Amino acid sequence: MEAMEQRERMEWLQIDSLDLEARGVGRSENGKVVFVSNALPGERIQASILRSKRNWESGTAVAWDNASSSRVTPKCSHFGVCGGCSMQHVDPAAQLAFKQRILEDDFWHLSRLRPQTLLRPIAGPSWGYRTRARLTVRLVIKKGGVLVGFHEKGSSYVADMRSCAILPQKVSELLLPLRALIASLSHPERAPQIELAMGDSVIALVLRHLEPLTESDRQLLRDFGVKHHVQWWLQSKGPDSVVLLDGEAEQLRYALPEFGITMPFRPTDFTQVNPQINRVMVARALRLLKAQATDRVIDWFCGLGNFTLPIATQARKVLGVEGSATLVARALDNALQNDLQDKVMFAARNLFEMNAADLRAYGEADLWLVDPPRDGALALCKALVAAVGGTLSSSADGSQTAELASGDHGGAHVPFTPPRRIVYVSCNPATLARDAGLLVHHGGYILRAAGVMNMFPHTAHVESMAVFERE
Repeated sequence: MEAMEQRERMEWLQIDSLDLEARGVGRSENGKVVFVSNALPGERIQASILRSKRNWESGTAVAWDNASSSRVTPKCSHFGVCGGCSMQHVDPAAQLAFKQRILEDDFWHLSRLRPQTLLRPIAGPSWGYRTRARLTVRLVIKKGGVLVGFHEKGSSYVADMRSCAILPQKVSELLLPLRALIASLSHPERAPQIELAMGDSVIALVLRHLEPLTESDRQLLRDFGVKHHVQWWLQSKGPDSVVLLDGEAEQLRYALPEFGITMPFRPTDFTQVNPQINRVMVARALRLLKAQATDRVIDWFCGLGNFTLPIATQARKVLGVEGSATLVARALDNALQNDLQDKVMFAARNLFEMNAADLRAYGEADLWLVDPPRDGALALCKALVAAVGGTLSSSADGSQTAELASGDHGGAHVPFTPPRRIVYVSCNPATLARDAGLLVHHGGYILRAAGVMNMFPHTAHVESMAVFERE
């Protein structure tokens, strides 16, 4: 049985490191590991211990004997209460160093790998960068009415936000007007969410509503849209139910000017939250991929074609494969709008259920670009290892006990030429490290280079990129 929660107590601690949630880590007098919010490595702090379990405790820093040189004053008055940010008290350069250390540690501890080269971290604006966000809406009578914002830290409650430093200023300035708007609707308690999606010139807001809107509600939304220059979309059920408030509006889009490409999208489509970093990320990925005019390239988890279409400006042919048929259709439209339809093909496929036979069916490629969600690309990497005749023991990923080639169904004797280079873009360093272990220890690849990108400044999210080459 775990120990019971105890009353708050104070204790001085030496902080040695940060955990994956950007909490300081130290040890209490009783030997337990203690996770402390608002504490940084090298600091001696007084912690208010708020939670105690058998093997660990957690709390928050309330006093400092010495402050880290990496500590800065948070810009946002809501920091510490709002759960949208966890690292505003850390200098942005130190944030990057922290994320780079996480990446290197995961490579080593999970797969015993070290990149031959560490790529220079990609950084961009630290404030006003977030062009996508999901804002929770709650009618809270005790707090004066409707709240619109992120959840409170470690809570399901909505933070009482009046501004947000990581949202673009013109969106931050909408938080209070949005409260008044929702409060004026016929059922303010039945509008639980507003999703933000920004293009280069359009601000779109998707209102989730659980009761039908009256004509008066719709007019209030129209008037708000005209006054604040925003585009309203309505979502009555699932994502497929999203429609424009009124029939026509300017299309959301973002540009990749280095490649002469414009990417239209709908507000519910997946796009990167940080357009400045996305442009630099795409450019770096293509430089590392080194596609030639004679190369065939496969872009796995291609989405809208964020990488596929830029690659098509350099390679002979590109195949984009994506699990969502909706995104595949959007990617095809984007290829047409950018006059790249003769150089690209797209296919809808569940990439979490791949095997070597599936891989051969898509054909050999000179290069791969892999950009999976947080779960990584385990099945794809297993399929590649199997296709080249490799095997996998239980030690490689902790979950497999049989040789990978079993269940291949494609005939391991069939020759298969693997891609000479793979660029892997990751939003989870742990799954990247796991997949890297397969590619290197069982697939015949070398981990040439890796580095981080600060896609989400002031949060503990670690985005990274790695390059693998055949030995």
